Amino acid sequence: MSADTVEQLLLCALSELTERYVTHSQPVPAGLLEALDGDSRRGARELARRIRGRQERNRSEGQRLRHLLKFEVELWEQGLTHVAGVDEAGMAPLAGPVVAAAAVLPKGYRLKGLDDSKKILDAEKREELAVAIKRDAVAWAVGRAEVEEIDRINIYHAGLLAMRRAVEGLGLKPDFVLVDARKIPECPCPQRGIIKGDTLSMSIAAASILAKTTRDRMMAELDTRYPGYGLAAHKGYPTPQHVQALKEKGVLPIHRRSFAPVREALGLGPASMPSAVQTELFAAIPTATTTKS
Repeated sequence: MSADTVEQLLLCALSELTERYVTHSQPVPAGLLEALDGDSRRGARELARRIRGRQERNRSEGQRLRHLLKFEVELWEQGLTHVAGVDEAGMAPLAGPVVAAAAVLPKGYRLKGLDDSKKILDAEKREELAVAIKRDAVAWAVGRAEVEEIDRINIYHAGLLAMRRAVEGLGLKPDFVLVDARKIPECPCPQRGIIKGDTLSMSIAAASILAKTTRDRMMAELDTRYPGYGLAAHKGYPTPQHVQALKEKGVLPIHRRSFAPVREALGLGPASMPSAVQTELFAAIPTATTTKS
């Protein structure tokens, strides 16, 4: 923080003060806000309001991040240092693998803006968070289940397989695993499934970011291999554009043949024993437009 006195700061251009205390969120010297409140310039008073708004947002974000660490803190206090969060991306798409990620965060870790990947609509922001998570994590890994595995064992079990592979790829054995909504078969350590865990646990949220960004990059690469299907845009989800491309261009090797819209495009009947999970996933297909998992 600058050692400038409040009097010296008031001589600075308001644009410079805005850059310091709003854009870059530098600590605000004692007395500056009060001095800006009493300044005759309307812009100075507006700057004081903006700084206070930024401070309030920072406090709210701090509280949100503390709440996100609730499950991790309980485990850390029990002496369980390496807590892994696990989540997947790509259960509902008609094409491409299902991808899972596992992340072990440092004790007390907080990353501003980290949240469930479905809540972060800006792809660039998700990538920035993924870079930070990979840089800061004690360990992280991704696992995947291929289209052939999805068709053979069904999407639900394929998602669990991808999760197990992510945990096994960490390079260390976690003391405990927090999983979004389910439990991983043959998991090598104790675990807990948390309903809506990607919105309640920072470790699971971190895993959701890694899984989502990894899968999105995979689908962008597949788009260059199979142009004309819009894979980079819809990521394989059953959007009207994707379903129309299936009808017009045909089914690709990366399409999941156990999924109803793909079977329909192939002229096949319904799968002999559709899983309850797949039935639920495709209940709303005619109006599906989202590209998030």
